[in-house]
Order: sequence, then structure tokens, then C-alpha cells
Amino acid sequence: MIQKAKHHFLIDPFFRFYVIWKMKRAFYSVYFSGEITDRKKPVLLIANHISWWDGIWALYFNRRFFHRKFYFMMLEEQLRKNWFFSYTGGFSIRKKSRSVLETIDYTAKLLSNRNNLVLLFPTGEIQSMHSNKFIFEKGVEKILQKVKNEIQVVFMVNLVDYFSNSKPALYTYFEEYSNGCTTPEMEKEFTRFYNRCVNIQKEKR
Repeated sequence: MIQKAKHHFLIDPFFRFYVIWKMKRAFYSVYFSGEITDRKKPVLLIANHISWWDGIWALYFNRRFFHRKFYFMMLEEQLRKNWFFSYTGGFSIRKKSRSVLETIDYTAKLLSNRNNLVLLFPTGEIQSMHSNKFIFEKGVEKILQKVKNEIQVVFMVNLVDYFSNSKPALYTYFEEYSNGCTTPEMEKEFTRFYNRCVNIQKEKR
């Protein structure tokens, strides 16, 4: 049985306040690059997974562009260790178990509500920011097959650089995705987008 998300009336707003405070303290600046239109549909946000910061960055992005109720999938063992995340939109997945199907159904249900944004890390694990090889789990494709309504799919790539500053700057790139929903198609398009973002990043000073 999966652990479903809640939005606690005290913990959730405190966490959103904490995110802003933490971002301002830890980063020299945050730069957004991309064009997006809020189509008033449920949002599926697909991102690279490079650190424990990723969920915070996605929440910050949501606050800036979509203002949806924020949900995110976490490995069950990590959600148990960080229990408070279940009160800020986190829900569990246990790989190689029957409950995976329950998580897929639950995610699809969340994406039936236009007021929701769901964050997924399709690689299913943290990998180096310098890696440009992405192997997607099949869960994303299965979720999209379950969703009966129209949704807005957004790719997000986060990169970090210091340059001449003592604190890092966060560069968040994003684009809307509207091509095929099979795993190979999404892997290919996300890899293309990621490499384009890295090439843009290389030109910065």
C-alpha cells in the first residue's frame, strides 16, 4: 500500500516559506530560461535528478509559473526517512512490488485535476549533472496511458555553476513537451533538450 500525499495546514505553508528562505541563502541567483504558457491543465513536470535540492527547485519553479498544488513521487524508503515530505505533497513508490501499479493509478488520478502539478524524476535515481545519458523507467509511459484527460507536460533541466562567485547560481531551463508518450520517444527528446541546455550553459560567463 502506498503512502499518499497530504498538504498539512501548518507544515505545507511553512515548507513553502522555508524553500524561499533556503534558496536565497544558498544561491547567488536563480535564472529561468524558456517560454511556457499556463494552459490551465494538470501539469506533469519531468526533471533531471542531480541532488536533494531537486524537489525544492521544482517547488520554486511551480511557485513562479504555475501556482498549482504541488505533488512529487519519492522512493518509499526515502519518504519514510523524511516523513515530513508526505505533508508537503510527497507520495511513495516501492520499486519491484505490486504497489507500483497503485502508485501509477494514484499519479494518474492526481493528473486528472487541473489544479495539480506532479513532479517526476523518470530516471528513478540521482545521477551526475555531467551525465548526458538518460534511461527512463517505464512508469512515466504507463502513467500517461492511464490519464484520460489532457495534461501539460513540461521538461525541466537544472544546472549549477559558480563562475566568479562564492555561491553557486542555479540555471533552470524548461520547455513544453508535446510529442510521443512512449519511453524511447521521451528519453530521446529529454536528452536532446538536456544537451541543448548544456551547450547554452557553456557559453555563459
